[in-house]
Amino acid sequence: MRPVFPPPRRSVPPRTAALTLLALLLLPGIAAVASVPASGAAGNVGAEAGAAAHQAGLGERLPLWSALPFAGILLSIALFPLLAPSFWHHHFPKVSAAWALLMAVPFLAVYGNEAVQKIIHIAVIDYIPFIILLWALFTIAGGIYVGGALRGSPGLNTLLLLIGTLLASWIGTTGAAMVMIRPVLRANAWRRSQVHVVAFFIFLVANIGGSLTPLGDPPLFLGFLHGVPFFWVTTAVLREAVTAMVILLAVFYLVDRLAFRRETARPPAIAPGEGRVRIEGLHNLLFLLGVMAGVLFSGSVKLGPQHVYGHVVVERQNLVRDVFLLLMGWLSLLTTTKAVRQRNEFTWGPIREVAILFAGIFITIIPALEILQAGVHGAMAGLIRAVREPVHYFWASGGLSSFLDNAPTYLTFFNTALGSLGVPESAVPGMLGYVAGVAANPEFIRDLTAISAGSVFMGANTYIGNAPNFMVKSIAEEAGVPMPSFFGYMFRYSIPFLIPTLRSRADGRQQRSARAGLLRSGDRGGARGGAGLPVRTAPRRGSRRLPGVPPGTGARRTFARRSPARHGRPVPPRVPRHRRPDNARPARRGARASGKRSGTAARG
Repeated sequence: MRPVFPPPRRSVPPRTAALTLLALLLLPGIAAVASVPASGAAGNVGAEAGAAAHQAGLGERLPLWSALPFAGILLSIALFPLLAPSFWHHHFPKVSAAWALLMAVPFLAVYGNEAVQKIIHIAVIDYIPFIILLWALFTIAGGIYVGGALRGSPGLNTLLLLIGTLLASWIGTTGAAMVMIRPVLRANAWRRSQVHVVAFFIFLVANIGGSLTPLGDPPLFLGFLHGVPFFWVTTAVLREAVTAMVILLAVFYLVDRLAFRRETARPPAIAPGEGRVRIEGLHNLLFLLGVMAGVLFSGSVKLGPQHVYGHVVVERQNLVRDVFLLLMGWLSLLTTTKAVRQRNEFTWGPIREVAILFAGIFITIIPALEILQAGVHGAMAGLIRAVREPVHYFWASGGLSSFLDNAPTYLTFFNTALGSLGVPESAVPGMLGYVAGVAANPEFIRDLTAISAGSVFMGANTYIGNAPNFMVKSIAEEAGVPMPSFFGYMFRYSIPFLIPTLRSRADGRQQRSARAGLLRSGDRGGARGGAGLPVRTAPRRGSRRLPGVPPGTGARRTFARRSPARHGRPVPPRVPRHRRPDNARPARRGARASGKRSGTAARG
């Protein structure tokens, strides 16, 4: 009798599996948009019934599930490279277009001309300038070749990351990332473990390094356009930025040192004539400075608006900036030899991938941005109302900036902080202490510091949190570095290394806010304490915590507060007994000691 074997299992072709996965991802969006016409029709009926009445903004009418196509394209970027890499490599433009059409077609069908204006607005105001800036910086940086005896040791890698981090605040995170990523990859090309180098590069150079000037990152530049003084962010975020940089550089050095010890290969020998570090295409630095000058020009010069369509207008100085950036990139291509770009392994693949994927991202992100900008009147009203303290502003702005565009996220919470104080935007310089005769507002300063730090720092949590993140990933993959997937990057690097660092800074900021709150509540008693003299508040019996301070804030003492146990009298700081001078010791102690000695002598 012949044994009966089960029939062989047929493998599913990768293309079929990928199309099935895409269909499953599209189903929630199709089910969601099925109910849009009803709500849209109701909105149209209401608009016709009360044409003269106030019509709610688009963000107030959009439901939260209208952002499902945006979530779908993010899941596609995260899952397709893992489940169907070959399909994704050949068909990612089709996937991006599918999600964009899934959002745009029902959106246009329901909201008509209003939807047309929103799509034109995000294309003309946001996407096209975004791609022009990336293209110019990518092209110019591709003409700068750094060669020589660069061997990726822990010390050299830490130095390169430090240089890129310091450059990011002055030539922008995108500019610094494009200039530094190729030398870093070239120095570590001989190593087996390179992924952690690129991950920390994204943390430091592509994000945190740009937190000290408005040129560093788009949210800070947007704040500069809305009245925040240019160098305010330098002083306000300096402590948080330097602490995060030092911690991450130290952690990177330790991680890279462990990985370096495990390397089985040895650094290649230095070839004759390769000993000195050399830079070719140095004239491209002038074009890089030209890009920064163009960005500053668009923020400081007003040439008036240019009508595009409907309510969509674009500032003419922005048009001049975009043309100037294209000119800088074209001059770089014209004046840089092909040999330099070939040694740099320069190709158009990374910028092409970013342009295609971000076209879909910008289209599908429209509902999420509109809801966010609606504030307390939109579907995210609960989140906006829950933001009260600086630590809330930090995590809310940072969490949304990890997945959404950090510029509108910054602007939303910027306006929320102003609205909570009931002041107009024109009062921002005065509240930050940059207007003579106007008292600074400490509460607004802490809130804006938290918003600025959260929007910039936490853009490193994902590949799409900031513009250069995805560019760096694409360039690294083209160089042969096996970069992790979307979620792999989060769970292997940003959550274990970045989030604890940022949490430590947020906890420190919360403790300082608690102490500042105690200081404000005790200002009246400061007059009795004396000018500049610290006043210690007496602790409760059996407790070292200040009265009225909630546990966990870490506050132990404050200044200029009355002490209820001593009736407001100033208590000087206690000096350890071993540090007191001899003439400051209590007299009775010496008298008691001398009495003992004299009594002993008398008895003897």
